[in-house]
Amino acid sequence: MAEHPRLSSPRLVAWETTRACNLSCRHCRATAQTTPAAGQLDPDQSRTLLYQLASFPEPPMVILSGGEPLMRPDITSLAKLGTDLGLRMLLSTNGSLVTHSLAKDLRRAGIKRFSLSLDAPEADAHDQFRGQAGSFDAIVSAASIFKSLDLPFQINSTITPQNILQTEEISDLAARLGAVAHHVFLLVPVGRAKDWKEGENLPADQYETALIKLRKREEFLTLEFKATCAPQYQRIGRQLGLPIAKRSSRGCLGGQGFMFIGHDGVVAACGYLPLPAGHVLNDHPVEIYKDSPLFNELRDRTRYRGRCRECEYFNVCGGCRARAYALGDHMGPEPLCPHRPKLNEALQ
Repeated sequence: MAEHPRLSSPRLVAWETTRACNLSCRHCRATAQTTPAAGQLDPDQSRTLLYQLASFPEPPMVILSGGEPLMRPDITSLAKLGTDLGLRMLLSTNGSLVTHSLAKDLRRAGIKRFSLSLDAPEADAHDQFRGQAGSFDAIVSAASIFKSLDLPFQINSTITPQNILQTEEISDLAARLGAVAHHVFLLVPVGRAKDWKEGENLPADQYETALIKLRKREEFLTLEFKATCAPQYQRIGRQLGLPIAKRSSRGCLGGQGFMFIGHDGVVAACGYLPLPAGHVLNDHPVEIYKDSPLFNELRDRTRYRGRCRECEYFNVCGGCRARAYALGDHMGPEPLCPHRPKLNEALQ
């Protein structure tokens, strides 16, 4: 029997190339700092990693992320090596270090798409969230450079109580800037966001209302839209009787089409789920992805607990494992999902 593709190769690998960053964002998953963190993979180790990723049966897309990946002096050469090895290379940046010359170098290195993080439709709110005056203008400038060089880019937005009612305006701005996509990320309480005070996070019913509105609006958008870290988005679409969302058919992809590699080579199912599945300096990423006890646990429905295990939408949702972990049990129910499932007959 042919092996399931989710087990043989991830579709997407996010590689935190560095935790160094020139911003200090309130929600930063990596709690980034101004200099590289201890243990960051050195240039030789980084090149070896790319060779290893290229050896998957189906070479994945690789996101070069951070921190701020443009703070790595070898980021362009790493992008070119990945491209030469047959990997589809992507890059996520806060935009502040993008210049016309650097963008041309990254285009020659084979970067297929960039992402820019934009969290408000106007400068003051975005700059406050990102911890640096001028960060909004930097996004606008980077978008202009990418557009002038015909480099596809998307806008990523972290959804918080402060901007949840502005997602439509951000999508409209993304389209005006020339983005090919707008991806929204529901906040996960890790890194600096773990210390947010009570009341700074929305309750499940308000997130549900927002996701329903977003799902209905998606049908009329001219640019690609995707909700990430919001696995219930898939359930909502089906409950509304809408077509399957174009960008994915399942909510949580941790260990099931997705793999995260930290700055120090520690492998996880997701960047927001701080449970180690292996280390690339000790084990091959292909073997980690296929055989890690953590990944195989996430692939086994019988290991889930509570409402997610019983839910009739499990196969298209699965619940956010990182938010469940934040409450003490990574296999427990998704705390931001108010849905009360009908007991799934297959589990009776």
